[in-house]
Amino acid sequence: MSRLAEFRRLEQQLATRLAELETLKNDNGLKQEIEFETKLKALLQEYGYSLREIVTILEPRTSAKKNAAVATPEKSSRKPRSVKTYKNPHNGETLETKGGNHKTLKQWKSEYGGAEVESWLA
Repeated sequence: MSRLAEFRRLEQQLATRLAELETLKNDNGLKQEIEFETKLKALLQEYGYSLREIVTILEPRTSAKKNAAVATPEKSSRKPRSVKTYKNPHNGETLETKGGNHKTLKQWKSEYGGAEVESWLA
């Protein structure tokens, strides 16, 4: 695209955006929102409160739930795994693990077979 074409495209987009901005400036709803925000900020500053404090005052249960959720995450309802002890009869090596993702356990299972290694549980 030539630079002139790009310039004209951007100029057209700018004109469209300026028209949208003028429409918003004349919108009564937006004027009311801006007025409300200005008065609210002045009121908060006058009494020395923050928005969070106001929300806590107006909705104490909602704020308490959010704070509790942040402070103490839910514990898992899953039962903790028990420790399994395997004793290799070929070399006398002992292995303690909570899961099946142990490097040595995997090696034994590939070498001797899963059923045989499970029979080594002490």
